[in-house]
Amino acid sequence: MPTKTKPLPAPRKTTPRAPAGAAAGGALAAAASASPADTEPSFGLGARLRYVREVHGLSQRELARRAGLNHGTIGCIEKETISPSVGSLRKILDSLPMTLSEFFSLDPGSETQMFFQHHELMEVGGGGISLRQVGTNLKGRPLQVLLERYAPGAETAAQPYSHQGDEGGVVIQGQVEVTVGGNTRVLGPGDGYLFSSRLPHRFRNVGDGEAVVVSANTPPL
Repeated sequence: MPTKTKPLPAPRKTTPRAPAGAAAGGALAAAASASPADTEPSFGLGARLRYVREVHGLSQRELARRAGLNHGTIGCIEKETISPSVGSLRKILDSLPMTLSEFFSLDPGSETQMFFQHHELMEVGGGGISLRQVGTNLKGRPLQVLLERYAPGAETAAQPYSHQGDEGGVVIQGQVEVTVGGNTRVLGPGDGYLFSSRLPHRFRNVGDGEAVVVSANTPPL
C-alpha cells in the first residue's frame, strides 16, 4: 500500500546508591538536561529505557547481551537502583540503535497511547486516497494500520510498484481492483488480501462510490 491511552506512571523516586560511578551519573544528568526542551525529562531514565526496550520487543537479558553488559544491569537501571554512565547508556542505545538525543526527547506518556478516536487518526494519504493511520509516531514499531478511503477512479499508482515488507487488508465498502504480480482481482465487501510487498502491486477503486479498506503493513511505509 502507498507510500499514543494510558501514560506510563512516573517512576518511583529512589536514591541511587553512592557509587563508584557518581561522577558518571552526574555526566548522565548533564546529558539529560541538554535535551531539546533544556529541562529535566518528565519521565525518569528507567521508565524511558523500559519503554524503548519494550517497543523493540526485547527482554532485559537480550538487551544486556546486545550491549555487552551483565544481564542484571538493565533491570537495575529500569528500577533506578543504579545510574549508568554515559558510556554504558550509549552502548545500550547503540544496540537498538538510538541516539542520546532521541532517547531524552522521547515522551513515553504520549508514545504509549493505545486507543484512538476517529479524529485522532493521522492522515498520510493524498491524490484522491485518504489514508488514516492509527498512531502518530511509528518509530521502532513493526506494524502500520490504515483506514483507507478511495474516491471513484482513485488508484495508488499508474503502474504497479514494489517495496520491502508484507501487507494485508479487508475491503469494507465498494469495489477495489487489486493487482499483485500480474494477477488482478476485484474485491468487494468482506473480501481480503495478503501478499509480499516485494511483488509489484496496485490498488484502484473501480466502483461508482467510495471504497473503504482496513489494511496493515509491516514494516510501516
